[in-house]
Amino acid sequence: MEKEYFVHETAIIDDDVTIGKGTKIWCFSHILKNTKIGERCVVGQNCVVGANVTIGNGVKIQNNISVYDGVEVEDNVFLGPSMVFTNVINPRAFIERKHEFKKTLMKKGCSVGANATIVCGTTIGKYSLIGAGSVVTQDVPDFALVYGVPAKIRGWVSKNGYKLEFDKNGEAVDNSDCSRYVLSNGRVTMISENTEEK
Repeated sequence: MEKEYFVHETAIIDDDVTIGKGTKIWCFSHILKNTKIGERCVVGQNCVVGANVTIGNGVKIQNNISVYDGVEVEDNVFLGPSMVFTNVINPRAFIERKHEFKKTLMKKGCSVGANATIVCGTTIGKYSLIGAGSVVTQDVPDFALVYGVPAKIRGWVSKNGYKLEFDKNGEAVDNSDCSRYVLSNGRVTMISENTEEK
């Protein structure tokens, strides 16, 4: 029976891996055991995913990325080339700390720029945008634009990734799709959208 997904001949897929329809696994990548990858995902070359990792639908994992045990990636997340995850706060080569892995959650629609580092134990909010080369050491709110070392909130972006400019009432509109947002108490919420995806 023909597979509903593509795996390059140089990629390695371990046992007990689930791969969704339309997903593409490119050259020299390795998907470890007990990992689930959703539909319409792209795993670039020279990536390692898992073991025990869950990847949502529509996720783009660019070249040279390792997604470790303890990382959960929701739908439509973009992971830029050579970005880095960690899974232990205080690693030592001579101490086994696999039981100390800290969970990292990448929420729906967030994007991480090339060469950024996400320190374990953090939650990256929905539709947030992490600038290239940043080091993220704490949770990132939904729709936040963060960058720097360490990364700090520098503004806010829409679901489509455009910078939001808030008026005196704390409201903003993304003219690309007429979606509307409100900024209150240091958090942004989408109050209406005119797109098909929910």
